[in-house]
Amino acid sequence: MSCLMVERCGAISFESPDQNAICVLMLGDGRLKGQTGVLSERRGSYPFIDLRLLNTTVHSGEIGTKKKVKRLLSFQRYFHASRLLRGIAPQTSLHLLDEDYLGQAVHMLSKVGTWNFDIFLFDRLTNGNSLVTLLCHLFNVYGLIQHFQLDMVKLHRFLGMVQEDYHSQNPYHNAVHAADVTQAMHCYLKEPKLAQYLTPLDIFLGLMAAAAHDVDHPGVNQPFLIKTKHHLASLYQNTSVLESHHWRSTVGMLRESGLLSHLPADKTQDIEQQLGSLILATDISRQNEFLGRFKSHLDSDDVNLEEANHRHFVLQIALKCADICNPCRDWGLSRQWSERVCEEFYRQGDLERRCELEISPLCDQRSDTVPVIQIGFITYIVEPLFEEWARFTEGSLLAESMLGHLQKNKAQWRQLRHKQQEPAAGERPASPRARSRKGGPRRRFRKPPGKPCFSCGNSTFSRPPGNLGTNGSPRPPRILSAARTEDVREERRPAAAGHNDPSFTLAPPPPPPPPRFPL
Repeated sequence: MSCLMVERCGAISFESPDQNAICVLMLGDGRLKGQTGVLSERRGSYPFIDLRLLNTTVHSGEIGTKKKVKRLLSFQRYFHASRLLRGIAPQTSLHLLDEDYLGQAVHMLSKVGTWNFDIFLFDRLTNGNSLVTLLCHLFNVYGLIQHFQLDMVKLHRFLGMVQEDYHSQNPYHNAVHAADVTQAMHCYLKEPKLAQYLTPLDIFLGLMAAAAHDVDHPGVNQPFLIKTKHHLASLYQNTSVLESHHWRSTVGMLRESGLLSHLPADKTQDIEQQLGSLILATDISRQNEFLGRFKSHLDSDDVNLEEANHRHFVLQIALKCADICNPCRDWGLSRQWSERVCEEFYRQGDLERRCELEISPLCDQRSDTVPVIQIGFITYIVEPLFEEWARFTEGSLLAESMLGHLQKNKAQWRQLRHKQQEPAAGERPASPRARSRKGGPRRRFRKPPGKPCFSCGNSTFSRPPGNLGTNGSPRPPRILSAARTEDVREERRPAAAGHNDPSFTLAPPPPPPPPRFPL
């Protein structure tokens, strides 16, 4: 069914491939004319709808009112959600932003600038569309849509592509993590020391880089890609492999969606380069480089936020803080993120074990516990960076709150580590090697403890008991005659009497090995 636009109020985007579109996203009102005449009801903002269903229904005359259209869309949204809950991958994406801006989601968006923002709850309220919904809201709050004259259809298309390119099967590096980093970046952009100097371009770059900084993350780290000779490692010459891929993927989606196609070419190129500079700064291997520069600027007190290059450097530091701010959240949120990132590490370790590769540091769930990993991460990575950020913000309320949460969470992890190291009363601590992959004791044959030799009394007898041979295989039972049995008894009687001799002593058993915990 072909449609012809007969009235236009506001900005409307309609491209040639969408010849059968019934609903066209618009900022104002629009009326559509088809083969059956003019449809009087308004078509609102319903991006990424399965238009084939609407076309078939409208053509058959089953929908004639706006109310029925809304009911259809609500049912389709419910059906889409139920398929996700049943583990069925969706064929097409469905982001009904109008439906999401209701009830508790609206209430949460009104508090998006608070540090205790629960991104997990927000993701559930938005039906898994937390990144798209959050960015649309922030772009509107900062006035970026009007300032850059962004086309709403292209913006929704770009944000949908970014969200879909995150791998939902990753426990940590997924779209929810991107939304969490974006929300943290929003809090940092509102810091009084920084907010008064930021331009719309700075805000646009900060939010875009936060949203796309881990796009298409494979769930493994850079050393894994290098030692498996992945094509990305070869493409980027083993330098900032993942970050370079995130940046190039973002640029590709920007060009494919045409979001910045109305801007001059030199302006677009500058935005792409600055996005790359921000995303590449999240490489954890360059942590000391950026921290040293930041500390040097603060020591010399030469940070001039009126200069564009200084503001860009502060945005790099802000993005690095937002990327690793999980330990600075409330304990309930922080612990969820910690367990997620460790689960992703353990999955990589299991993959390396199956591939007979050397297991990467922090990726062996048999020895690397969550508390130990988090204590080291907080001590050597998070604390030094956020202490310098607090110096930069001159001890703002947000900075003090983050440092307070950081110390409390570190104390919590220390308590959990102590509990794991403390065996239960009367139990012998098991070494990690004696434990199975799932944490339980391994079921394996063990030789019995040493028994005294009947001739010399030394604790050296270690022959397998029962009907097991020396190699552990079953052996047929021996049948002894009555005479032979009596001979054996007579041979053993003198040796047995030695146990009543006061001079007869057994060598003490060796002490149990101490529990081995990773450093």
